[in-house]
Amino acid sequence: MEEEKTWALVSEVGGENGYLEEAAEILKQHFQIISYRELLENPVLHGSKIQVLFMWKYYPAAEPWLLRLLPSLKVVASGGVGIDHLDVPFINSLGVKVVNTPGVVSDSTADLAMGLLLASARKIIEGYQIAMDPRTIHLPCRLMGVEVTGSTLGIIGLGDIGYRIAQRSKGFEMKILYHNRTRRSVDDEQAVGASYCDSLDGLLRSSDFVVVAVKLTSDTTGLIGHRELSLMKSTATLVNISRGKVLDQDALVEALKSGTIRAAALDVTHPEPLPRDHPLLSLPNVLITPHIGISTYNTATRIVEKMVENALAAVKGLPVPNEVKMQ
Repeated sequence: MEEEKTWALVSEVGGENGYLEEAAEILKQHFQIISYRELLENPVLHGSKIQVLFMWKYYPAAEPWLLRLLPSLKVVASGGVGIDHLDVPFINSLGVKVVNTPGVVSDSTADLAMGLLLASARKIIEGYQIAMDPRTIHLPCRLMGVEVTGSTLGIIGLGDIGYRIAQRSKGFEMKILYHNRTRRSVDDEQAVGASYCDSLDGLLRSSDFVVVAVKLTSDTTGLIGHRELSLMKSTATLVNISRGKVLDQDALVEALKSGTIRAAALDVTHPEPLPRDHPLLSLPNVLITPHIGISTYNTATRIVEKMVENALAAVKGLPVPNEVKMQ
């Protein structure tokens, strides 16, 4: 019966910040869902019923004022792997668990990283614009890119996503370097042909392409700034699929304008979207996508399935597969 299902808060179904209809149907199989708008229309009536907050692309934001409207809340289930948008200690202090969905996002994010790398290296967007321009009457010879096959790739953060980027890069016969808090096992390294750099500086100096795939923490905020960019080759490309705050964007603008590095390809910025007059948007050697690393139908479905699995366990008082616990 519908009334017997646990109540769960969602952003909306459809719309800019909402769930795909197919994904929403998965939620409805297990929960009585209520939208953020419906809650705000009558918080006294609905707030006390809600035991689960499902966050999709950061919405609804788990702000303290919202959480206080939900006295029966047991779990905040966030889609994706990053938790930098969540105040986990505060949420836990309310007796509420926090869960995320690691693993299921790794393939789609690694695919996009390689897509950004290839598109930037071979000037695919610029080539598309020329090919489609109604004023084009001949194809220019000047549209020269850089070789990906056989080049050196430096991966900063060889976690699950970083490792899958390495797997894909092996197919391009790239020399793979990586820098990580802890070194991977010899078997892991050998499987993808990756070499460990105990120094981030060494990786930056040696790489033709640098892919940033770290989690955003206090240690990684501003990880790549003026000094780090100055160490990179003038022919190098920086790819960021982690979080915008990992990069000093002012330093990146300066490096791109001055030719300190060749190009940048970003799926993440800070803020998102950037202000329309931000200098990154006017540079010809920047490629920016709107944080679409997990945006595939298959991945969206798997994320929702994992959110449901975690939430049901939390509501039933069972061990929660992907509970986030602060170290």
